Amino acid sequence: MYELKVQLPPEIDIEDAKLMLAIKLFETGKLSLGQSAKIAGYSKQAFMEVLGKYNVPIFDYPADDLQHEIEL
Repeated sequence: MYELKVQLPPEIDIEDAKLMLAIKLFETGKLSLGQSAKIAGYSKQAFMEVLGKYNVPIFDYPADDLQHEIEL
Protein backbone atom coordinates (compact mmCIF):
# COMPACT_ATOMS: atom_id res chain seq x y z
CA MET A 1 0.00 0.00 0.00
CA TYR A 2 1.19 3.51 -0.78
CA GLU A 3 1.32 6.44 1.57
CA LEU A 4 0.42 9.95 0.43
CA LYS A 5 1.67 13.06 2.18
CA VAL A 6 0.00 16.34 1.32
CA GLN A 7 0.56 19.81 2.69
CA LEU A 8 -2.80 21.47 3.24
CA PRO A 9 -3.51 25.08 4.05
CA PRO A 10 -4.46 25.58 7.71
CA GLU A 11 -8.11 26.27 6.84
CA ILE A 12 -8.54 22.74 5.40
CA ASP A 13 -9.40 20.15 8.03
CA ILE A 14 -7.42 16.91 7.65
CA GLU A 15 -10.47 14.73 8.29
CA ASP A 16 -12.48 16.62 5.66
CA ALA A 17 -9.66 16.15 3.14
CA LYS A 18 -9.52 12.41 3.82
CA LEU A 19 -13.28 12.18 3.46
CA MET A 20 -13.31 14.08 0.16
CA LEU A 21 -10.50 11.91 -1.20
CA ALA A 22 -12.31 8.73 -0.16
CA ILE A 23 -15.58 9.89 -1.72
CA LYS A 24 -13.94 10.77 -5.03
CA LEU A 25 -11.97 7.52 -5.18
CA PHE A 26 -15.16 5.56 -4.55
CA GLU A 27 -17.20 7.64 -7.00
CA THR A 28 -14.67 7.05 -9.79
CA GLY A 29 -14.49 3.32 -9.09
CA LYS A 30 -10.87 3.38 -7.98
CA LEU A 31 -11.69 1.97 -4.52
CA SER A 32 -14.41 -0.25 -3.12
CA LEU A 33 -16.90 0.93 -0.54
CA GLY A 34 -14.95 -0.77 2.25
CA GLN A 35 -11.60 0.62 1.14
CA SER A 36 -13.02 4.13 0.87
CA ALA A 37 -14.73 3.89 4.24
CA LYS A 38 -11.45 2.84 5.83
CA ILE A 39 -9.56 5.80 4.34
CA ALA A 40 -12.27 8.16 5.57
CA GLY A 41 -12.27 6.57 9.02
CA TYR A 42 -15.90 5.45 8.87
CA SER A 43 -17.73 2.14 9.07
CA LYS A 44 -19.25 0.97 5.78
CA GLN A 45 -22.74 1.88 6.96
CA ALA A 46 -21.72 5.37 8.10
CA PHE A 47 -19.82 5.95 4.86
CA MET A 48 -22.89 4.96 2.84
CA GLU A 49 -24.87 7.58 4.74
CA VAL A 50 -22.19 10.19 3.99
CA LEU A 51 -22.29 9.25 0.31
CA GLY A 52 -26.03 9.90 0.35
CA LYS A 53 -25.48 13.36 1.80
CA TYR A 54 -23.11 14.12 -1.10
CA ASN A 55 -25.49 12.59 -3.68
CA VAL A 56 -23.00 9.89 -4.62
CA PRO A 57 -24.77 6.67 -5.65
CA ILE A 58 -23.75 3.55 -3.80
CA PHE A 59 -24.54 1.28 -6.74
CA ASP A 60 -23.24 1.90 -10.24
CA TYR A 61 -25.97 0.18 -12.22
CA PRO A 62 -26.40 1.29 -15.85
CA ALA A 63 -29.93 2.46 -16.67
CA ASP A 64 -30.26 -0.03 -19.55
CA ASP A 65 -29.40 -2.94 -17.26
CA LEU A 66 -31.85 -1.72 -14.66
CA GLN A 67 -34.63 -1.43 -17.25
CA HIS A 68 -33.89 -4.96 -18.42
CA GLU A 69 -34.10 -6.26 -14.83
CA ILE A 70 -37.42 -4.48 -14.29
CA GLU A 71 -38.87 -6.03 -17.44
CA LEU A 72 -37.97 -9.50 -16.21
